Amino acid sequence: MEAVRRGASRTGGCILALMTKSAVARRHLPTSPFKAPVAPPDKHFAEGERVTHDTYGLGRIVTVEEGVAVLVDFGSKQVRILSPYLKLNVL
Repeated sequence: MEAVRRGASRTGGCILALMTKSAVARRHLPTSPFKAPVAPPDKHFAEGERVTHDTYGLGRIVTVEEGVAVLVDFGSKQVRILSPYLKLNVL
């Protein structure tokens, strides 16, 4: 009975490992009838630019670290937002 339990736990672990998703994006096959996923365009910001954030609201760009992050002043606090700027939009 003990051997059955040990065997079940070993196979259960293997199945669980197979069921988890990989962090690697799947490549698009050229023969696929579905459209290839489109990458969003890179956003570029300038100091002093007015922006809106989905969580923090209206703000103004204070500092730009090109391709890395932006520091935004939202009035009550300053927040450093990392690239990609999914929730940050220019007004």
